Amino acid sequence: MRLLPLFLALAAWGQTTRTEIVKPTTPEQDAKGQQRHVPEVYAISGGFERVVVLRFKYEADLLAGLEKIVKDQKIQNAVILSGIGSVRNYHIHSVSNRTFPSKNVFLKNPTEPADIISVNGYVINGRLHAHMTLTNGEKAFGGHVEPGNNVFTFAIVTLGVFGKNVDLDKVDDKTYR
Repeated sequence: MRLLPLFLALAAWGQTTRTEIVKPTTPEQDAKGQQRHVPEVYAISGGFERVVVLRFKYEADLLAGLEKIVKDQKIQNAVILSGIGSVRNYHIHSVSNRTFPSKNVFLKNPTEPADIISVNGYVINGRLHAHMTLTNGEKAFGGHVEPGNNVFTFAIVTLGVFGKNVDLDKVDDKTYR
């Protein structure tokens, strides 16, 4: 009889957890409507100063490694051009509602491996905003990269680093609308 609670606890340990949190800015910013001076779409032009290819080994944390290279290489503004590989486990988040304040749902599975189909995103003023798409053989899923995506076989991520004349300051600012 005592083995049943232990078995249930161990069985639950390997399952995906799903946690939803509200991600407010301020009530004033969340209530703010469209601003006339903000264009519906705008373009930022610039060339790459260099291309950096990152190779991650077994058990490396994908997010920590990306952040370390961005800091060590003094990368201010870049685009993540591609990424492939596999992970031993995953931790991602994605948006889960349609009105402000925004909400995020976090998916974490400490025991399920997955292939990395793609990694994309930006480095904005030295801050990483990375997304990835994964597959477990049955479905594709993805979202923002969180801590705790440990590499399995390997991972490769390629960054296109912009020159100093490129300003990405507002590209991921949800209050710039």
